Amino acid sequence: MRGDLEPGTPIKDVELAERLGLSRTPVREALATLTDEGLVETKPHAYTRVTALEAEPVRDALVVVQSMHALAVGIATPKMNVEDIVAMRAANKAFKKALDADDAVAALAADDEFHAVAVHRCDNFAIAATIDRFTPLVRRAEHSRFSSPNARHSVTQHQQIIEACENGDPVLAASLVDENWNTLEAEL
Repeated sequence: MRGDLEPGTPIKDVELAERLGLSRTPVREALATLTDEGLVETKPHAYTRVTALEAEPVRDALVVVQSMHALAVGIATPKMNVEDIVAMRAANKAFKKALDADDAVAALAADDEFHAVAVHRCDNFAIAATIDRFTPLVRRAEHSRFSSPNARHSVTQHQQIIEACENGDPVLAASLVDENWNTLEAEL
């Protein structure tokens, strides 16, 4: 997801198992999961390789992830407490610090923490499961965005989301989350 393995890079389960100190079974299971998530492609008895980052499947997944996050914050906003707002502020502060340090991995983790507050507070397993299912396909594009100066505007957008949540405005919060995720579309 970070781009350490270029699209098309072959993956050999035996070599990967040896490198990780695992048996082939968990490696094969992990590769099957990555295949389901669209990050790896396989052709039996021919190849297993990293998929190309194609815009259309990522856009399809992005629409779902974006919608679920907007729905989550819309449901969560009336339920949020002071601790939730504090957690969102702390995550946004960590996000800004990571961006300032050009640390895309830390920025992605802080962004996940920020959005997870609403996902957790909405307490809807279907929303959380759908986000978990489709986020991996979007993750490479997110990592690319957080590796560039283009991500700086998200700090301000996050602050606006926090304010909408703090003011108890679920419609505005959902609209702002939708707008925040929509900026990833430009990266594609």
